[in-house]
Amino acid sequence: MRIDVLTLFPELFQPFLQVGVTRRAFESRQVDVRLWPLREHATDNYRRVDDRPYGGGPGMVMLVEPLERALAAIRADRADTDAVAGRAPLIYFSPAGAPLTQSRVQAFASGPGAILLCGRYEGVDQRFLDRHVDEEVSLGDFVLSGGELPALALIDAATRLQPGVLNDAASHQQDSFSDGLLDCPHYSRPERLGDAAVPPVLLSGNHAEIARWRRQRQLEATVRRRPDLIEAARRAGRLDVADERWLRQIGSDPGL
Repeated sequence: MRIDVLTLFPELFQPFLQVGVTRRAFESRQVDVRLWPLREHATDNYRRVDDRPYGGGPGMVMLVEPLERALAAIRADRADTDAVAGRAPLIYFSPAGAPLTQSRVQAFASGPGAILLCGRYEGVDQRFLDRHVDEEVSLGDFVLSGGELPALALIDAATRLQPGVLNDAASHQQDSFSDGLLDCPHYSRPERLGDAAVPPVLLSGNHAEIARWRRQRQLEATVRRRPDLIEAARRAGRLDVADERWLRQIGSDPGL
């Protein structure tokens, strides 16, 4: 998978690409991340990529022409890749975008990659967005200084889903949201910490009972913290008879 990042601050990405479990995917080019500094596509002596907004107001707006030159360079460089994998979408990070969810990450991870546009200042000239952007993405209802952090979040989330990136291929299948629910709690050594002990079922060696315990804890955590996800999972047909029975039981027990 190839990901091209159009940014004013490529130096923000370098440390991220060199650490952690995802580092192997970047080093081997299994996930090929290419950084495109926007100022290299400015043509004036000041390498200007922004200007004051028409109509007045605070801040600056990113200009169309440097962005279009940069995008043309990326598209030309991607020509062979896109011919094999399909045209890569241009994704712009914006508070107005649709929320980034695990299902969207999964779809992205299995696709041809993308070109990621990291905005700055007050935003990007609307004409560029109208002409070129395929999808807008948001991390949530808050505002960041630029699109670099959302781009890093998307790259990390998609990279860990690539085959062989995680040491255990089943790890991401148990993540929160992978089946529409929050994850269950996890325990490791020591077996007892003061008066807090590891739940006995996890020491039993009974894999069927462990699986049932983990599923029940998933349901409990989700119904307490994100009841909206329970309804979504129910509509999607992800809850079976045993799940519904347990939800009725914990719903009638105020101690759970």
